Amino acid sequence: METDETRDDDGLVSRLRLIEDRPLEDRAGAYAAVHEELRAVLEGGDAPVDGRAS
Repeated sequence: METDETRDDDGLVSRLRLIEDRPLEDRAGAYAAVHEELRAVLEGGDAPVDGRAS
């Protein structure tokens, strides 16, 4: 069974593969954009101490 997390992981892997196909000088900006998006997601919400979503 495929979960949302699995689809998100697949999307990230696909995106990283596309970045790797770019010329070297274009990769830094693309990786920086991915980094900022991941940072925003991770910092965007505080998880409860027990790890369960409310």
